[in-house]
Amino acid sequence: MAQGMGEFRSEVQGPRAVILLSGGMDSSTAAAIARREGYALHALTVDYGQRHRCELEAARRIATALGAVEHLVLKVDFTGFGKSALTDSLDVPKSRPIHPSAPDIPVTYVPARNTVLLSLALAYAESRGAWDIFIGANAIDYSGYPDCRPEFIAAFESLANLATKAAVEGLGRFHIRAPLLRLTKAEIIRRGLELGLDYSLTHTCYDPLADGRACGRCDACQLRKKGFAEVGLPDPIPYAD
Repeated sequence: MAQGMGEFRSEVQGPRAVILLSGGMDSSTAAAIARREGYALHALTVDYGQRHRCELEAARRIATALGAVEHLVLKVDFTGFGKSALTDSLDVPKSRPIHPSAPDIPVTYVPARNTVLLSLALAYAESRGAWDIFIGANAIDYSGYPDCRPEFIAAFESLANLATKAAVEGLGRFHIRAPLLRLTKAEIIRRGLELGLDYSLTHTCYDPLADGRACGRCDACQLRKKGFAEVGLPDPIPYAD
């Protein structure tokens, strides 16, 4: 069963939006974009038993920094399913070549994760009168997960407007916003910096050390380091390597 905890501020100005906030670079940038567009942010973070639990605290930092009116943390345990290096005892791949078009989906894929997370975000949005849901999905510099593709985002938006009382009664239409979908990591970083986002507050690594430092060699670290290298700036987080 999901368990929630969070912070709420009653004063809400502007239209509401739900942002799926993991605490990583992409979701934080998507949240900053939503904030710049004038949305009152309702941040949703899901504790699904991920081994990189440092991201939960990073999500709290980002929600605070961006002035979210509410930050809800739900516990939905994926560990019982297994079959993912992020929720099971499987090794996280290190220093592997990353090709999003490769036929093999990496073992860091969590079964149906974005489908579940967007479903939770949809329920949250309907309960708050928010018609826009932001997700930091990216289909350019990514590990090849099937639930980060444009086809998936479009399909879920159609589902959202078929499966909710608010949409069926004609009160409005839900929009799944994925503003980073077709951006490279370098373009994402540039956009975040333009918005004043502090990337030192974020966490990306799939297999961090006990002291919180990023491993530097998992897929997520490689993509993040590649992005900062292309921008020509040092990454503000510490790495083990």
